[in-house]
Amino acid sequence: MAEADAAVVRNEETEEEEQVVNPWEVSAGKGGIDYDKLVDQFGCQRLDDALVARVARLTSRPPHRFLRRGLFFAHRDLNEILDLYEKGERFYLYTGRGPSSEALHLGHLIPFMFTKYLQDAFKVPLVIQLTDDEKFLWKNLTVEESKRLARENAKDIIACGFDVERTFIFSDFNYVGGAFYENMVKVARCVTYNKVVGIFGFTPEDHIGKVSFPPVQAVPSFPSSFPHLFSGNDQLRCLIPCAIDQDPYFRMTRDVAPRIGYQKPSLIESRFFPALQGENTKMSASDPNSAIYVTDSAKEIKTKVNKYAFSGGRDSVELHRKLGANLDVDVPVKYLNFFLEDDNELEHIKKEYKEGRMLTGEVKQRLITVLSELVARHQRARAKVTEEMVDAFMAVRPLPNMFG
Repeated sequence: MAEADAAVVRNEETEEEEQVVNPWEVSAGKGGIDYDKLVDQFGCQRLDDALVARVARLTSRPPHRFLRRGLFFAHRDLNEILDLYEKGERFYLYTGRGPSSEALHLGHLIPFMFTKYLQDAFKVPLVIQLTDDEKFLWKNLTVEESKRLARENAKDIIACGFDVERTFIFSDFNYVGGAFYENMVKVARCVTYNKVVGIFGFTPEDHIGKVSFPPVQAVPSFPSSFPHLFSGNDQLRCLIPCAIDQDPYFRMTRDVAPRIGYQKPSLIESRFFPALQGENTKMSASDPNSAIYVTDSAKEIKTKVNKYAFSGGRDSVELHRKLGANLDVDVPVKYLNFFLEDDNELEHIKKEYKEGRMLTGEVKQRLITVLSELVARHQRARAKVTEEMVDAFMAVRPLPNMFG
């Protein structure tokens, strides 16, 4: 799966520049991503307060902060999944990771943190696709390196706390074949070259490997792709948590599904996670200061936040006290919105900062504490993940407690 979580946003000359959002590029003008326009363009639905309240009622637990703060903000047919669940029927989750780097940054963790909440709340099985083949096709990586990175990334995913009795992690290079491949060619036969060019923007210069890849990401949406998990249950519905840049894959999938006898997957889609330098810059592996990585030390986190996190504070204390901070562009506040659990504390910080009573340095200090604790917890969990644990998650076997 492509990078489904980072703010891959590059600068444009003017706000009028047409925004581009697809699995490989996200660009916007100086005003940042226009999410309302994106929802209209893609044809998905806004995730409203009533739907969030319904999730809370059905799961008998508070909604995740990503839900209650609108960070997962759009969906496709989530209401249908909830209808089934309310009737006592089940579904499964599918998400993924394109393993193109040794270490994950915080943006990469977003879909997995949220997917863990969904798995725990609904007590449903989960399949996680590692698209090592995609990264071989798009990046300058060998097959062997792509497979190695997939396994390393799997350790970080496992460290998020998934239940091995309800989770199957697979790499495309190791798993594609059999029923999975049968579904791939069924999808491929239903999508014309003109259609795939229209959806993904492929050009005559792109090699045919790229053009042939979309069915690989499509078919984990169909339970028959996993006969060892869902044999005889080909109409089981699938819910996909992802960033909205992945929507083109699943618009294609939803169009094809009824034509080959399967249910359309449902989606729940997130906003982009900003780079430290702001929403109009790009998180880049070539610039380690553009993101906080799960391998960063507390000292590195402190330095990055203090030095590189774009501030909405004013140029002088006097001016800041008078005008207050611009929260719309302030990266520390945006990061706290993702990672600070306490709603009351978050609102207090926003109010005091916006009205000039709290300074940028104070907000950054709170963020440093929050991120240092989060990363330290992840590093402790990651250190406990053994090769045998990875083998267990990736073993092709029935899940003993799939709906437990």
